[in-house]
Amino acid sequence: MDAGKKKLPIGIENFEEIRTKGFYYVDKTGLIRELLENPGKVTLFTRPRRFGKSLTMSMLKNFFELENRKEIFHGLAISNEISLCEKFMGKFPVISISLKGIDAGSFDTARELAVQIINGEARRFQYLLTSDRLTSYDKDAYTALLRQDMSEAVLYSSLKVLSELLEKHHRQKAILLIDEYDVPLSKAFDQGYYEPMIVLIRNLFQQALKTNDSLELAVLTGCMRISKESVFTGLNNLKVLSVTDVRFDKYFGFTDDEVRKLLEYYDLSQNYEAVREWYDGYRFGNVDVYCPWDVVNYCDELRADPDALPQNYWSNTSSNEAVRKFIQKAEIGTTKNEIERLVAGETIKKEIHQELTYQDMYHSIDNIWSILFTTGYLTQRQKAERKSFYLAIPNLEIREIFTEQIMELFKENIKKNGDAVNAFCCALQKGDAQNAEKGFSDYLRKTISIRDSFAKRPTKENFYHGILLGLLGYKDTWIISSNEESGEGYSDILVRSEDEEMGIVIEVKYAEDGNLEAACKKALKQIERKHYEEELLTEGIGHILKYGIACYKKRCKIMLAHI
Repeated sequence: MDAGKKKLPIGIENFEEIRTKGFYYVDKTGLIRELLENPGKVTLFTRPRRFGKSLTMSMLKNFFELENRKEIFHGLAISNEISLCEKFMGKFPVISISLKGIDAGSFDTARELAVQIINGEARRFQYLLTSDRLTSYDKDAYTALLRQDMSEAVLYSSLKVLSELLEKHHRQKAILLIDEYDVPLSKAFDQGYYEPMIVLIRNLFQQALKTNDSLELAVLTGCMRISKESVFTGLNNLKVLSVTDVRFDKYFGFTDDEVRKLLEYYDLSQNYEAVREWYDGYRFGNVDVYCPWDVVNYCDELRADPDALPQNYWSNTSSNEAVRKFIQKAEIGTTKNEIERLVAGETIKKEIHQELTYQDMYHSIDNIWSILFTTGYLTQRQKAERKSFYLAIPNLEIREIFTEQIMELFKENIKKNGDAVNAFCCALQKGDAQNAEKGFSDYLRKTISIRDSFAKRPTKENFYHGILLGLLGYKDTWIISSNEESGEGYSDILVRSEDEEMGIVIEVKYAEDGNLEAACKKALKQIERKHYEEELLTEGIGHILKYGIACYKKRCKIMLAHI
């Protein structure tokens, strides 16, 4: 690793820290210019997680805040906007809170966390206690914002009161930044206290954003676009900018040019194709973007290990519940087929409803399509008309999340169908290829298939290999090995019975041309040529069955080698 290079900002969302402590920064300060040239009283940006929302809010705070460090913007795009900087940079009191931390098992605890967030932000302005522009009553109102036993009324009006006091002291209206506004609602929905949390958030926002004459402007961020009626009731000055909007489309996520420059800076240009296949593919407005969290993490891995393979970094930041719910509801033929097409890299035309409540999210399969789109599991390839879009899985990383969830649910279903799985295993053990084939075919028809045409992949056997391992793993008295070195190569699957009296060798092939019999024969010839049974023979297993299994879409054939 080149010690002379700037550090990669893994998990750092503080703009000042990135700019002053030698971290690489992809310049997104052009957003400030667009925000000021297209003013809105209240602006809400909705983007999937890990696309730079919190860093953007930190950037805005550092730009507008009184007595800011102007030098941290030196050399960035906004510094070229001299008149804007003179008029707006360092000219406003800024209230900046993040609701990300309101994650609790009960409403009482969640409310306490909300109070602590207000307490913490209010403490930044303790100079108000000695202000000669505030009356004793003003100072009492400020002191109430520092109390942990805050009443409902004080909590609801807290952001409004704080902005009023700041305006009175500074004689300048305040800017309000609220990051991850929808996290408390998501957590409340999961934990069963959604209704009281809606009341809290609605009242907080109504006071701060609707009836606040001390507000210069407000910016909010979140993943979901919660319906206006449930949270922003009566707020007529709200401008919502989602992944479908052209305005501000290039300021969240990395563009292709930005990724190329980053890779070039770290001498990693040779990894461009892998980075593109795994982490590109999102479409915001008219711009194709990469997930910055993934790009930065993978580059960090490559700097330590040039041979590091791409990983799924994004899934570690969420439960992927939306994908799981989607697949669970895919029992109907149409949706099941649509999932298979998505996983194969195709596009599906769907009507998207971007405004939902958490209560409505999983009520219908149509709403789940919308959730997958707004949270980044699906992206737009092109807009059809009005609310309809052609949707696709963005890249290999998200595809892997889908395939993992499909396989997890398949394994769960195996446990529920013990008799059928046991019959399949017994047929294999008896050398009954015909009934084994019937059992395997039944599972292929019921299971969402995963075809590897999404990207250039070395084989198409992986999905069928995984299904077989899941079925064979049902027999807890069998020892299953996958891709074990044996003979002159690596066998697909080796099975040993617990008493080591019986062994099974399985080679899986995908029949590209649909000729299942020819593919089966090819698999059996490979077993013989590479002597895959040798590992079992050296262990003293005398009775060995050799199977060639060929698959093509939902069809399969199983052939037993003649002894």
